[in-house]
Amino acid sequence: MTRKASPFTSLILVPLIIGVIAGAINQWGFSALDIPKYAIAGMISDADLKIKGVAGTALMLLFAILYFGLMLSAGLFQPLVNFIVRAVKGDPLKVLVGTAILALGISVDGDGSTTTLVVCSALLPVYRKLNMKMMDLAVLIVLANSIMNLLPWGGPTARIITALHVDEGELLRAIMPGMIIAAIWVIAVAVIRGLAERKRLGITNLNTDGMVHLIDTPHEDDAKFTRPHLIWFNFGLTLLVMIELIFGGMWFLPKVNSALIFAIALAVALMANYPKQADQREIIEKYGSSAVQVIFMVLAAGVFMGILSGTGMSHAMGEALATWIPERFGNHWPLIVALISVPGTFLLSNDAFYLGVLPVLNQVGIKYGFSSMDIAIASTAGQAFHLLSPLVGFIYLLLHITGVEMGKWQIQSAKWAIGIFAAFSLAIFTIGGVPL
Repeated sequence: MTRKASPFTSLILVPLIIGVIAGAINQWGFSALDIPKYAIAGMISDADLKIKGVAGTALMLLFAILYFGLMLSAGLFQPLVNFIVRAVKGDPLKVLVGTAILALGISVDGDGSTTTLVVCSALLPVYRKLNMKMMDLAVLIVLANSIMNLLPWGGPTARIITALHVDEGELLRAIMPGMIIAAIWVIAVAVIRGLAERKRLGITNLNTDGMVHLIDTPHEDDAKFTRPHLIWFNFGLTLLVMIELIFGGMWFLPKVNSALIFAIALAVALMANYPKQADQREIIEKYGSSAVQVIFMVLAAGVFMGILSGTGMSHAMGEALATWIPERFGNHWPLIVALISVPGTFLLSNDAFYLGVLPVLNQVGIKYGFSSMDIAIASTAGQAFHLLSPLVGFIYLLLHITGVEMGKWQIQSAKWAIGIFAAFSLAIFTIGGVPL
C-alpha cells in the first residue's frame, strides 16, 4: 500500500522474514528451518504438510492468457466489432448499446487494457462524429470489464482460487448467474443513457463505411496474424473450452483440469492458425510477457499462503478476529464479507485483499460453519467497485484516451456500479446458494 515494494517482493520476503523470526522464537511448534519447506509447499503442494500449492492455478493462467491472446491476434472478435460499428449508424442509443455489448465481449480475455484499446479504437470515431459524451464510453467500458474480469483467468478470481484453494469450475458456476444479471444491467444502463443522448442529439444519417474501414484493416503489428478464414473454427474451439470449463463434471461431460483444458486448446489453436513454428514463437513471445507477470504473482502468493498456512498464522488470526465479532453477526458472515469486499477491493489491490485479508475472513467463516466456497463467492461482490480504484493501472489508459476527469468518472461509474453490486449480490445469495 505504501509502494515501498512490489507485490511480488512483498509476498515473498515479508512472510519469509516474519516466519523465520517467529520460528526462531520457537514457541508455536515450528522452527525457522521449517519456513522454506512451507514456502515451497505453498507453490507446489505437500500432502504431508496438508498444504495445497498454487502451481495448478499458475499453469491455468499461463495457458489461458496465451490462448485468448492468440484468439485476439487471429481476429476472433473482429466480426463482432465490425457488426456493431455497422449496426449503430447514427443512433446514439444503438451506439451505447453496441458499446456495452462490445465491451462485454472483448472483456472475456480478462485484460482491461485490451478491452479499452479495442472498444475505443472501434467506437471513438463514432462518438466524436455524433458529438456524444465520452463519459458514457468510459463508464460502460469499466462496468462491463468489472463483470467479465470475474472469469477464472481474470485477476480477482485467480487470486481467490489461489488463496482459498476452491474449485474454479464450481466457483464459476456459482457466480455465472450473477454475472449474467449484472451484464443485463450494464446493457440497461446503456439503454437509459442512450435514450437521454438520443433526446439530446437526435438521430444522424451517418455513413459508417469509412469508420468500418478503419477497423476492417488490422493494425500493422497484427495484420500477418489475422486468420479470417478460421473464424468459425476458433469460435467453436473457444465455445467448447467455455462449456467444459463451466460444466465439466456435470451431465455427460468429464471433469478435466482447467490448466489441461487451456493447454490442449492452445496447442490445437496454434497448429490450426499458425502451423509455422516461427509464427507460433512470435505469438508466444508477444503474450508471454503478460502471462509471466501474472504467474510470478501467483507463485509469490503461494509462498505467502504456504507460510501463513504451515505456521498456523492464518488460523490464529481467524480465531482472534472471530472473538471480536458478535455472535449475531457471525451467523451472517458471507453477507458481511460481501460488504467488506467493497471498500476492501477499492482501497487495497486485489493482491492485498484476496491474498492477505480474505484468508483471515475465511478462517472466521469456517469457525461459524460456512465453507471456503461460500466465502469465495461472497468476496467477488466487491468487484463491482474495484476498477474505480486509483490502484488499477489500465483506468489511466482509459481516462487518457477518452479525456474524462477521474473524479467525475468515478462518481458517474459508482452510481451505476451500485446496480451491479445489488444484482450480483442478490444472485449469489439466491441462485448461487450462498447462505445469508
